[in-house]
Order: sequence, then structure tokens, then C-alpha cells
Amino acid sequence: MYPSVGSVTLAYNAAHVLPGQIDALLQQTHPLQEIIVVDNASSDGTGAMLAKSYPQVTVLRMPENLGAAGAWAAGLSYAALEKRHDWVWNFDFDSVPRADSLAKLLGGIGSLNGMQSEVGIIAPMPVHQETRTYYLPLFWRDGFVQPSVEQMREPLWFADLVMTSGSLVRREVVESIGLPRADFFMDFVDYEYSLRARAHGYKIAVVPAAELGHEVGDARRVWLPGQHRLWTSYAPWREYYNSRNIAYAGWHLYPNRGTKRFVLKHLVRHAGAVVLFSSRKTACIGKMIQGVWDGYRAKMGIRFRPGG
Repeated sequence: MYPSVGSVTLAYNAAHVLPGQIDALLQQTHPLQEIIVVDNASSDGTGAMLAKSYPQVTVLRMPENLGAAGAWAAGLSYAALEKRHDWVWNFDFDSVPRADSLAKLLGGIGSLNGMQSEVGIIAPMPVHQETRTYYLPLFWRDGFVQPSVEQMREPLWFADLVMTSGSLVRREVVESIGLPRADFFMDFVDYEYSLRARAHGYKIAVVPAAELGHEVGDARRVWLPGQHRLWTSYAPWREYYNSRNIAYAGWHLYPNRGTKRFVLKHLVRHAGAVVLFSSRKTACIGKMIQGVWDGYRAKMGIRFRPGG
């Protein structure tokens, strides 16, 4: 018996790019039982576009922009707890799966010989199509640790931290560990949820053959001492949440010396990159400092919104 799979897409002012994803979801070789879009109070006609072009899509209209975290919590609550789909396939609106992506993800755990029930999340390999840069799943060792080249060549391996977009979450996970933290608003919410699932004994499987086209704003490759990386210039409000949530994780979720040291080094490196590459250096650094201070004080919730 095939599992029931519903997809949840988080959309904010996505009328021009969302059709590419919806078309890809409709063309999956393993069909979806339901396609759900969480419209995060868009003002560009996203809801009208969906009603006109995709009447088969379930649209959850949020009364205000709840951020990726709040929208994901609403979507998972509906798909897993209300509609009781066995798996929920999660997406940002700027991700496009291949036609066989869902089949590869579900098939990837078929070789585990009885361990399938231990897998709570199945993740693809997100890739920035223009630069062919991979957004790698990570290990958590009081901080981020990248997988080795040998591990990435395996047909299936296990990680600790994966992106929301493209990942399948088992209904049992949502029932067991609860919903994502809406008070994060943006950033680190997927990593926090991954670590929470791991803490409850669930494995996170990575299927590299299931590539997912994933675009994040106006990204470009830049050089930093010792590495090349993909850089996306975020608005100051986004830098606030990025800094606040990881500082909160270091001081309140995983408060040990190693994690705090990693968080500080990570933030200093990121601030250096902001100075080098951002067009709004002063505003971004100011919001980073405010975010770190609020994260240290565990002052969570929605503080800023796009355009606010």
C-alpha cells in the first residue's frame, strides 16, 4: 500500500514563480494526494493566481505574514494532524523538484531492511542551478560539520541538519515532537526541527540522487579566505532573525562551551562577509547586533517583517 503524501509550500508574493513548482508537483511520477499552499498574506495576487490556474490546490490563507516558521507550522498542522497524510513534502516557493524526486525520496529508504520506521525525515540534495552549488545537509557537533566527499557519494546517508525545502516529514514525527517553532519567524527553524527530531530518536535520511533546484534570492559565488561559497545579500530584517535564532540556540537550546564558541565564530565570520559583500552594511550589522542581544536574552517572536 502506497503512503499518502501531501505537499506544503510556503508562499509569500510568489505569483510569478510558484507556477513552475506547482506544475512540477503535478507531474510527479509518484502522485501526490494533496498539494497545499500556505499563502503568507501575499499582496501580489498569489491567491488569485492559484484560484484561477490551479483550482485543485488547497490554499491556506494566513491573516498576516507569519514568516517561514509560522507558515510551516500552519501547513504541517493541516497536512499531518488534520488531513493525516503519512508524509508531508515541504517546500519554499522557489524550489522545483524533478518529476521523479518524490519517487526517489520514498524509494531511497527501501533498502534499510527494517529500519524504515526509524526514519522521520527524508531529505534531497538541494542545488543552486546556476552555479551548481549544493546546500549540503550537515552534522551537528556543537556546530555545523560538513559531510565528507565519500559520504556524499553514498546512495543514502544520515545527517543531523537539513533544509525544510524538499524534505519529507513523517506524520508520526509531527505527532511526537510537535510543530516547528513559529516564534523563530525565519532562519534556523528547519535546523531546530531537525535537531528536535534527532533528540527524539528519529533518523534523517539523505538521498543525493533526488536533486532539488533551490534558489535563494540573488545568490552569487564569492571567495573568502580558504573557501568559495554562495553569498546571498539579505535585507537587514533577515539578518536580525539569522543572528538572533542561532544565538538563541547556542545560549538556550544547546548551552555548552563548544556551541557558544562555534556560534560566536560563525557570527563573526558572517559579519565579515556582510562588510565585504553587502550593499547595506551598516543596517545589516546593526540588526545582527540587535539579533544577538535578543537571542542571548531569549527574546523571541516576530519583531520585524519584510518592508516593515
